[in-house]
Amino acid sequence: MSEPLKRLIGELTRLPGIGPKTATRLAHHLLTLTRDDAASLAEAILEVKDKLFHCSVCSSITDVDPCSYCTDPRRDQTQLCVVEEPFNLRPIERTGEYHGLYHVLLGALSPQRGIGPESLTVEALLGRLEGVQEVILATNPDVEGEATALYLARLLKPRGLRVTRLAFGMPVGGDIEYTDEVTLGRSLAGRREI
Repeated sequence: MSEPLKRLIGELTRLPGIGPKTATRLAHHLLTLTRDDAASLAEAILEVKDKLFHCSVCSSITDVDPCSYCTDPRRDQTQLCVVEEPFNLRPIERTGEYHGLYHVLLGALSPQRGIGPESLTVEALLGRLEGVQEVILATNPDVEGEATALYLARLLKPRGLRVTRLAFGMPVGGDIEYTDEVTLGRSLAGRREI
């Protein structure tokens, strides 16, 4: 196998969820692209790296600061939905069930991986609570997500806020990103106090 192909496969395997077989298939597909199509893909990747950043308010991914979620006057300013990653917002938005604000933690607590509260945007979250009546903890229903939700609930409840968690219905150990809209919509509608 040629060195450029080996390098491409190696780079593709660094992407989440891409193993050696999938990386090899993707690399061979990329070989079939025209040079213009390959250049367009490379430019799109570089453009994302050059033009997108985290919102200074909620930490979602944006090309304007503050982002469109934070500046939309139609959003319910009394609700704040806390998610782990920026890509968790889109599935929640697709349900049409939630119309409040967001806060992105940029991860979840994981002592085994050295991720503590100081590695997340917890301090920024605590600084955004003026006027908020309900905080919805929409972390993933896995060990790290549950630990993060419990940690945040312990910080938020003494402040007199209603703290809710997405209802079960989402698979335990699953990922919000891969949950269908109906299940996620029911989870939002049936959220519960912690």
